[in-house]
Amino acid sequence: MAADLTAFGDALAVPSVVGLWLAVLLRAPGALRAPHQRGLWLAVATAAAAMTLNLPDIVAYAMSRDPGYAHTIGLVRNLIGVLSAGAVLYFVAAATRGRRLQIASGAGTVLWLTALVALDAAAPGHGTHTIPPAGDPVPSLAYWLVLISAHLLANSVCVSVCWRYSRRTESRGLAAGLLLFGLGTALAGAFWFVYLLKALFGFTWAMPVNPLLMNAHGLLRAAAILVPTLFTFRRTAADTATAWRLWPLWRDLVHAVPHVALNEPRAGRLLELLWPPVPRNLLVYRKVIETRDAILILGEYVAPGVPELARSHVAGSGVPEPRRSAAALACVLKEARQAKLAGTPQQRCEGDALELPAALQTSGGGGDLEGEARFLVEVAQAYASPAATGFTP
Repeated sequence: MAADLTAFGDALAVPSVVGLWLAVLLRAPGALRAPHQRGLWLAVATAAAAMTLNLPDIVAYAMSRDPGYAHTIGLVRNLIGVLSAGAVLYFVAAATRGRRLQIASGAGTVLWLTALVALDAAAPGHGTHTIPPAGDPVPSLAYWLVLISAHLLANSVCVSVCWRYSRRTESRGLAAGLLLFGLGTALAGAFWFVYLLKALFGFTWAMPVNPLLMNAHGLLRAAAILVPTLFTFRRTAADTATAWRLWPLWRDLVHAVPHVALNEPRAGRLLELLWPPVPRNLLVYRKVIETRDAILILGEYVAPGVPELARSHVAGSGVPEPRRSAAALACVLKEARQAKLAGTPQQRCEGDALELPAALQTSGGGGDLEGEARFLVEVAQAYASPAATGFTP
C-alpha cells in the first residue's frame, strides 16, 4: 500500500510541474499588469522552479554527478522553496492589505535565506540535502528545522487567510481560486510536517505519502491561478455564442438602418467572430446596442394596428406564452424593415407605433444588459421562424 502511494505520487511529478509552468506562463501577462496578483504568481512560479529541481530524474542525475554538483542542486532547490514561502506570505499580506505583514514577509525571507546559507556553509562537507530513512539529516538538523519552519509558518498563515476570505467574497471565481490555493497550500504544509516528524522523532510511517502530497499541491496551485483564465474563457465562449445567434437579426436590421453600426460590418458571420471590428469583450455589447437602436428607429415605420395583428398572429400560430412577446416583435420588425427599404415614409401617429417589451425598455439606460441580450436572442430565433416569415398584415 505504501509503495503504491509513493508510485502514484511520483507519477504525478511531471504532470504537476508541467501544469504549474503552463499556469505561470498563461497568467504572466495579467500578473505583471496587476500588482495585487504578483505575489500569488511569484509564489507559484518559485514553487514550479523548486519542484522542477525535485523531479526524480533530475535528482537522480544530480546524484550521479560529483557531490559538489548534487550539493548545489539541493541548496538552490531549498533556497527557491524559501522564496516561494516568502512569496506566499507576501500574497497573504497583499490580500489583507497588511503593510506590516508585507515588510515582515520580506525581512523574514531574507533572514531565512541567510540562515540556510550560513548553516550550509558551517556544516561538514556533504552532497545533496536530504533527510535519509536512517541517520542524521544532511547537512544538519538545524538547517532542516529552519527550512521546515519557513514553510510551515507561511503555509499555516496562507491556509487561514484563504479559508476566511473565500467565505466572505461574493465572487465565485475568487472564492474558487482561494479554496484551491488554500487546499494546495494545506497539502504542502502536511508535506513539511511529515518531514518535521522525521527530523525530530524519526517517524517514517507517513513518508510514503509525501510525493503525493507535494505533487497534488502543485496541481491545485496551478488550478488556483488558472481560475480567472477559465472564467474568462467561459465568458468569451458565452459572448461568442450570443453574438453568433444575434448576427442574422443584427445584419438585417443594420442593413435597413446602417448608420446605427459603429463599424462597417464584416462580410460574413464567421468572419465577424474571428475578426471582430471592435474589441472582443465589447462584441456582444455593440451587437445589443446597435440592434436596439435599429429597433427604435424601425418603430417609426410600423403602421398603426400592426403590433396588435402580430400578437394575434403569434397567439394563433401556437407559439408558447413565454416566447410570444419576442415572436410578435420579430413579426413587426420584418414589416418595418420592408417598409423602410421600400421607402415608405415614417408613420405620423400619436404615441409610439411600436410598444417595446419591458426587456428593452429598462436596459437602455445602463440596466440589465444580459437580460436584454437574452431577449434579443429570442427575437433573433423567432425572426427566422415560420411564425414570423408567415406574417402578412
